[in-house]
Amino acid sequence: MDAGEIIVAQPSPRLYKSLTFRRIATKERTVPQDEEMKIRSPRFQDESLTAPFILDKKARSKAPTVVLGFECLESTAFNGIATNLVVYLETLLHGSNLASASNVTTWFGTSYLTPVFGAIIADTFWGNYNTILVSLVFYLLGMMLVTFSAFLPTTALCTVVGSSCQQPLLGAQTIAFLGLYLVAFGSGGVRAALLPFGADQFDDDNTADRERKMSFFSWFYICVDFGMIVSGLFIVWIQQNVSWGLGFGIATACIALAFGGFVLATPMYKRRMPTGTPIKSLAQVVVAACRKARLRVPADTTLLYEVHDKINQSKIAHTDQFGFLDKAAVVMESDLEEESNDVAADASWRICTVTQVEELKILLRLLPIWATSIVLSAAYAQLNTTFVQQGAAMNMQIMSFTIPPASMVSFEVLCVLAWVLMYSSVIVPMLNSLSLANGEPSQLQRMGAGRLLMAFAMAVAALVEMMRLDAAGRGESLSIAWQMPQYFALAGAEVFCYIAQLEFFYSEAPESMKSMCTSLALLTVALGSYMSSFIYAVVNAFTAVDGRPGWISDNLNEGHLDYFFWVMAALCTLNFVVYSAFARTYRVKLVVS
Repeated sequence: MDAGEIIVAQPSPRLYKSLTFRRIATKERTVPQDEEMKIRSPRFQDESLTAPFILDKKARSKAPTVVLGFECLESTAFNGIATNLVVYLETLLHGSNLASASNVTTWFGTSYLTPVFGAIIADTFWGNYNTILVSLVFYLLGMMLVTFSAFLPTTALCTVVGSSCQQPLLGAQTIAFLGLYLVAFGSGGVRAALLPFGADQFDDDNTADRERKMSFFSWFYICVDFGMIVSGLFIVWIQQNVSWGLGFGIATACIALAFGGFVLATPMYKRRMPTGTPIKSLAQVVVAACRKARLRVPADTTLLYEVHDKINQSKIAHTDQFGFLDKAAVVMESDLEEESNDVAADASWRICTVTQVEELKILLRLLPIWATSIVLSAAYAQLNTTFVQQGAAMNMQIMSFTIPPASMVSFEVLCVLAWVLMYSSVIVPMLNSLSLANGEPSQLQRMGAGRLLMAFAMAVAALVEMMRLDAAGRGESLSIAWQMPQYFALAGAEVFCYIAQLEFFYSEAPESMKSMCTSLALLTVALGSYMSSFIYAVVNAFTAVDGRPGWISDNLNEGHLDYFFWVMAALCTLNFVVYSAFARTYRVKLVVS
């Protein structure tokens, strides 16, 4: 491991709060050291150091502290709802196991899809500060509605098969789901803008500030996990042992306090003006290539168009994949005439540089790797759904303590921290001693290991469920402590896969597409959650027939959740095989000074 390298772990649901927690130091990059140490905002494209600022210099050092405190409160608020949501939908709102799990994964998917739109808005129109401010209004309103729903009377949902269920138009279910999706939209805007906004508070021209910025990313991660642990141990206990309304009320108070503190600290913030997106550049390559579809690409690729007169602008080396796109860089006499006549606007849609073409090729090469992350995220979604439901059917007594099943998520967070320490202090040194790798494993290797660990976690969950069903058949109850191995394996998959994935997408992305590629990494979380909901529906359609309860039954003792976990393990194994095929042939980006 390189000296000074910072490794932190961040699970998928926390994915967007950890967009860039490491200093990326890839062998392919040959940019100056000052630029290498610059941590780019995930929401900005090619931000200039001369961008307009609004800054109170005396208060500058306090702004990152405010952002960190904000994140502690925001993480506590969001997880105060998310961690135990499946239990709330089942108990207070009387949803079925299958419907509750599906609703939770759909909501999670939406919560991690909205940051993509938040990023576009922050980049193009509002900037980070205004995006956070407007998002907080929706966030707080949604939290208030969810809390209010816990105090409303509820009616059971379809307790008799085939019976019709009519809910009040403004009943607890309606208010709860309206609030949840307002939270999804509000939290999406905050996730898209908060981390880069915190990074903007540092001066990259100052060496000491650059070092403090590196520490800021690590502290930001600790704040994210702080919120998850507090909500998993404290708020969840209040919800299940005192009052759901009080538990949600504490979470709402956290986001209200964060909102107030953020607004009061406004005079001390440094703010960047929004910039555009690289979509136009990609479209120009496609249009130019189509216009020259009948041309042949010269055998000597050095004849392709490239600009060499821009100081300190790195170029991407030509590759022979997706050769059709190279036609966009084929030089014609008419192209040169347009350049000489300064018809730059039209010329950019007729001829593109090799670097522009390669930027589009990079995105195309990333797509198969990106697609396999969707299956991984679908398996990871079980952390807050079927894992919790499985734990609820077990003996929750560990020694003299009663452990709510949703609180096991806090154990998973601790396992993530343990895996981070093991990786840096045990795994990498062991590989070095065995001469299996020069330094730490590559990003692609770590992502592959994470996918394999996810399949193992699903298999362990299936074995635990088989043991639980066997114990239930004997009239006994299996201890919830048996879930610890599957949470530990899941945490390992998270550390190896998601952190490496963020690093990989960030390092492979062209300088003008850092935000786009990290947004693609987030999109896998959303699509994985939607895929999980789809899998639930398919499983129910094929198993809950002819009066049978199905694999994911309301009474898990009558179902076969173990079969579902075995299916997920097989799906993850197949996903690993497909990923390995693409990873072996992947060509990393080569930058030419």
